[in-house]
Formats: sequence, structure tokens, C-alpha cells
Amino acid sequence: MRRIILSTESVADLPKELIEKYPIQIIPIHVIMDGKDYLESELSVAGIFDYYDRTKKIPTTTAMNVQEYHDLFSKIRIEFPDSIIIHIGYTSKASASFQSALIAAEDFDDLFPIDTLNVTGGLAAIVMYAIALLEEEPAIDPIHLIEKIESVVSKTRLAFIPNTLEFLRAGGRVSNIAFIGGAWLKIKPCIEIKEGKLVPTKKYRGKMSNVAEKLMQDYLNQYDIDRKQLFLIYSIGLDESIKRRMENSARETGFENVTWIQAGAAISTHAGPGCFGIAGIEN
Repeated sequence: MRRIILSTESVADLPKELIEKYPIQIIPIHVIMDGKDYLESELSVAGIFDYYDRTKKIPTTTAMNVQEYHDLFSKIRIEFPDSIIIHIGYTSKASASFQSALIAAEDFDDLFPIDTLNVTGGLAAIVMYAIALLEEEPAIDPIHLIEKIESVVSKTRLAFIPNTLEFLRAGGRVSNIAFIGGAWLKIKPCIEIKEGKLVPTKKYRGKMSNVAEKLMQDYLNQYDIDRKQLFLIYSIGLDESIKRRMENSARETGFENVTWIQAGAAISTHAGPGCFGIAGIEN
């Protein structure tokens, strides 16, 4: 039986313990700060926020290139010579990375890239779904596994709310007028993945403690999420009391497993401190 190896990008924000427990190969995204090019794995989220506090600038992110994907796939093949590689890639609608993965994959047999049209907790949900399938059926036919992974791409739901509009403004995603109005009215936009793109869908008003609960209610009312697994997403700065309430609420709603995803350096350049989000797969 040939071994199946999964790979994905660092913007899946998979917790360290999951990466260590399961055979997931990670390729880090690039973050540009102070004119220097860093791999996401080289930066801390606290460092990103400290940089913004000092300069009022946010770092930018750039896609991985073809050679980097080629190096990743070559490394996997050296370690696992007879393996089948399934690359579960983050949305092609927000980055050129997936196109680079496709080009690199042309040089390898039995390598299958999948565009998840998702990122952070949504991408993590699909990666963990694939892992669960492999655990349940270790001898699963690779083509059947790929078909099952692809079948949940359109059913994966990600929504999050930034605690502040500052990072969205600094990154040019909201105007100064919208920022001033939103700050004055204490408006927090809900941002969801729609066809691979991050788009604002609703507006909430008030403190994050109330807004997080409202997001949870609206999300679960709108989507029939599989109760086996829910991912809750946060960035550094989210109050621990909010995290406890949201996890308790999820479990009271019937979720068997609740996994917290901390936004990494790349995602935090967009979300800022104290954000809250939810991701899951619909039935």
C-alpha cells in the first residue's frame, strides 16, 4: 500500500500539536516587513503587532514561487519515495501560490493539487477532514480520497470579525471615512469566504463580547455545520473570557470536537489583534 502524504501552506494556521501528530508537510508564506523578506515561520504575531504600533504600517504578504513548491515536493519524494502527494492549497483567488503549486506539480507523478478556495480555519477544516478520512480508512483509494476532499470545498464555511478596523484601513481595505464612521459607531464587519474571496457580508455593532455571540448564532442558523468538528479562530488579544464562552456555546450546541486556531503572522496582518472567527464543513 502506497503512503499518502498531505501538504498545505502555513496560512492554514494549523496548531503545532496537529502538525506534529499527523504527517502534514507545510510550506511557509512570505511576509515583507521593513523591506525584508521573511518566511512566516520566522516571525511572531506579537512582532507583527509591535511593528504596527511603532510604524502604523502593516507588513505585506507574497506568494510562494514555483521553485519553493518544487523543493517541497522533492523533499517529500526523497523522504517517502513511493508516496502519493495530495497538496491541499489555499485559495487561488487571493494569491498566485496555487498556480505556482500547479506548475511545480507538472514535474512529479502521482501529485494532486487541490484548490480549497479557503484560508486559515477554513483551510484547516479541509486538511483535518482529509486526515480524518485517512485515519478511518488507511487503505482508501487515493482517487476516492481526492474526490471526497474536493466534495467538501464548496461546503466549507469561514466567517470572522476583526476587533478593529485599523489593520484593514492600514492595508487599504477600508477608506479613512469608513474607518472613522465604523470606529464612531463601533461597527465590526463580518468577513466570509465567498467563492474563494474574502468579502464583507454583515455588520455588527458593539463590544466583541456581544458581537462574537451574535456571529456564532447567525453562523449556525445560516449553515448546517457537521457537529463532529468546529474550528474557532482567534488572533492574539481576544479576551480569554470570550474564548471560554464561545467554546462552551459550541459544545452546548452539540459539537463533539472544538479546535482553536490562532491566526498566524500572515493572517494577523489582515485581521489585527483580538479577532474572532468560526469555520466548519456543512453536512
